Amino acid sequence: MITHFSKLTLQTVSIQGVHQVYADRLGFPILSQSDKQITFQVTPDFRLTFEEVYEPISPAHIAFQVPYSLFHESAKKIKESGLLIVRWEDGHDIDQEKGRMNLYFRDGDGNLLEIIAHEYVSEEVVLPSTPLHILYLREVGCPVESVPVFTQWLKSNIGMKTYEDGDIFNFVIGGTAHIVATWKNRPWIPIAMKALPPKMHVTFGTPDQTFLQKVRRRFEKSNVLFHSDAHELTFVREGYSFSVIHTPDYAPDTASKLQLPLSISS
Repeated sequence: MITHFSKLTLQTVSIQGVHQVYADRLGFPILSQSDKQITFQVTPDFRLTFEEVYEPISPAHIAFQVPYSLFHESAKKIKESGLLIVRWEDGHDIDQEKGRMNLYFRDGDGNLLEIIAHEYVSEEVVLPSTPLHILYLREVGCPVESVPVFTQWLKSNIGMKTYEDGDIFNFVIGGTAHIVATWKNRPWIPIAMKALPPKMHVTFGTPDQTFLQKVRRRFEKSNVLFHSDAHELTFVREGYSFSVIHTPDYAPDTASKLQLPLSISS
């Protein structure tokens, strides 16, 4: 089973700009840096990489889960950073509803970032990381031509799940990892930003080596093109590059201990 996002690679037009936003303003620890690439160790189980390119880029949408009790501290840090805070049409920035709070902001490449907190998520399982108190990367947005087709493929081939199946928007879930499958003509809230498909590489983690083998056999049977070695399987779907990687040190019961709904019901 997929348990989490292990790594995300995005494009940038300025490594220096990324350094200023994520290291200097948000306090993300740098794992490695070169002229063309920078990687942040956001949490012990998640790395965020930016690769510099000389081409136009489409902004991505990602969301970080933070503890409910520390949400306002995280939001204060973002507001003090000087980054652009995205407001809703009526002017408010922090949105709150039924035990959920979130705040949207943007980086130097225009990526739509979010911190989100849910009251039901246990705060006794994962230690917060960075000055934003990040628990894990929760969401990666994937605008697609057909949400039902993309959703069903992820469910059938790599064992992800959904709360319900919508035609224009779905959360497709594996552990703490939520792929936000959205119709490409549906703008991102809260600023009606055009949902352009970003060039990125999404890496899922699984502590189960046998699951990796099952996915490999499933791909072979279905004639899905992929590359693999003993620890990682890479494929492309709807123009997005994905990997599933073996992460033996990740606790397989993390999502259930966090009291995430799908992990409890399964």
